Amino acid sequence: MNSGFFNQSWLRLNRFVTHMQHKRAKGGLPAKTSIQHKRRRGCVYLIGAGAGDVELLTVKAYRLLQQADIVLYDWLANKEILKILPAKTETVFVGKRAGHHSMPQEKICQLLTEHALMGKQVVRLKGGDPSIFGRLNEETRALSAHDIPFAIIPGITAASGCAAYSGIPLTERSCSQSVRFVTAHFRNPAEQPDWQNLASSRDTLVFYMGLNRITDIAAQLIDHGMDKHLPMAIIDQGTTTGQQVCCTTLGSVGQQHLWHSFTGPALIIVGEVVNKRQKVNLPLLAKQHS
Repeated sequence: MNSGFFNQSWLRLNRFVTHMQHKRAKGGLPAKTSIQHKRRRGCVYLIGAGAGDVELLTVKAYRLLQQADIVLYDWLANKEILKILPAKTETVFVGKRAGHHSMPQEKICQLLTEHALMGKQVVRLKGGDPSIFGRLNEETRALSAHDIPFAIIPGITAASGCAAYSGIPLTERSCSQSVRFVTAHFRNPAEQPDWQNLASSRDTLVFYMGLNRITDIAAQLIDHGMDKHLPMAIIDQGTTTGQQVCCTTLGSVGQQHLWHSFTGPALIIVGEVVNKRQKVNLPLLAKQHS
């Protein structure tokens, strides 16, 4: 993405947020409660950063990031977001990637509670949407145990972002009227999804964190009765300038070499909707219009 366009976009967003804050001050929006004015106790915002493209960050997420004392961010959150933070904001990387966990989840929960109990406004910045395979409950449970107030700000999950930027509809009236999100990464390697149930479904199946299990996912679905000719798409680094899409079938994915060079994060979509794919003009999203 052009850096000049990126900077101008954030400037426009900043002016919009400032305008909204002025409206609140003048009575145009609901005023903060007396409790909010008095509060100096800490709090935590669990924010979804979106699927990759930094401009998918929501306006509310942007405003809260500007007010944060400290931001604990994931590997999946676009690092460009850190450039819009005030200079005073402390940042801590707590990223996790398959096989490269930099910090145990227990330690992340501990940091959240420690900084909040110090009276700080803490942001926990997660890639995608925090409620979808983001271990949200573990962190909110820790906060609740310490009576720390928190709020959750949704983000555009990878399934929505990757599908949109790839031109693949997640549902289609003629072939798929529902979607299932499935994790391909399990806390216990011995655990497995209900392959029989998945294979017999006509739902669109979306597998998160499955780059290292692509052939296994395809084999399991075929072994449990799914048609080997059913299309599947593998989307690498979705919604970013590095996005790549490999469309194949369950039965031939092993012979496809394009996805072997994918580095992740990657998303897998299985279902007839892949055949409904239309070409998206992605340069339109980066072009500055007068």
